[in-house]
Amino acid sequence: MAEKLKITLVKSPIGAVPKQRATVEALGLRKMHKTVEMPDNSAVRGMIQRVRHLVEVEEV
Repeated sequence: MAEKLKITLVKSPIGAVPKQRATVEALGLRKMHKTVEMPDNSAVRGMIQRVRHLVEVEEV
């Protein structure tokens, strides 16, 4: 596994389920096409799995 993950919001969470919107917000993604770096651990991977249709992930 990589040490960090680059997560980019590529689809708007406006029409998503409220739980998914909260997950996107918890990942630190506030605006479209913004990228955050998060540690590569099981908690973050689980959050990404829930909103995998809204984000793009790159291992750094």
